[in-house]
Amino acid sequence: MDILLIGGLWLNGSVWGRVASALEALGHRPVPLTLPGQGDGTASATLDDQVETVLAAVDAASGEVMVVGHSAACSLAWLAADRRPERLAKVALVGGFPSPDGQVYADFFEVRDGVMPFPGWGPFEGPDAVDLDDEARRELAAAAIPVPEGVARGVVRLADDRRFDVPVVLVCPEFTPVQAREWIDAGDLPELARAKHVDFADIDSGHWPMITRPDELARILAAAADAA
Repeated sequence: MDILLIGGLWLNGSVWGRVASALEALGHRPVPLTLPGQGDGTASATLDDQVETVLAAVDAASGEVMVVGHSAACSLAWLAADRRPERLAKVALVGGFPSPDGQVYADFFEVRDGVMPFPGWGPFEGPDAVDLDDEARRELAAAAIPVPEGVARGVVRLADDRRFDVPVVLVCPEFTPVQAREWIDAGDLPELARAKHVDFADIDSGHWPMITRPDELARILAAAADAA
């Protein structure tokens, strides 16, 4: 199965390198995406541009496809389910949750000169970064690509209720499946509360398992694709 891999804020497609190699060894066709404004040199990119890039990759896939979103890009994966529900065999959400219709995509940190730079490690101290050593932190921060304001402050637009028919696997790194279920039951994650098929996969990592647990993450994603 084709497995599209979408990194979160500040990341380009290269972050999936070790996961992609492991997925190939497990018999799948990984497609790491570099999004407009996050590695292609387009500082004026918008959220719509990123959505179109994801949809083009879905359309180019052979047969059904699983779309994997990490962190903020969980909303991009879910937008693919909204726009192409008939093409998606499954959506995998890694360390994040889909935003509901009308919510701003990722206006989390200060925007300066039209971009949202990586804010440093202060906001991520604790479970998010617990398994990143000093070298990994330096490398990730050095490679971080400032996110265009048009992406960070873009508005999520969802329209097709068929997205709720697409099976979801929620990969839980810095939080547990128990916590995720509690958030869903409390109404904090309205899109997942309406999804008809949600499975949970626990992974003992921080927020960036593609860096710290690539083989384990690949096995989880491969199993989800096989089940689809």
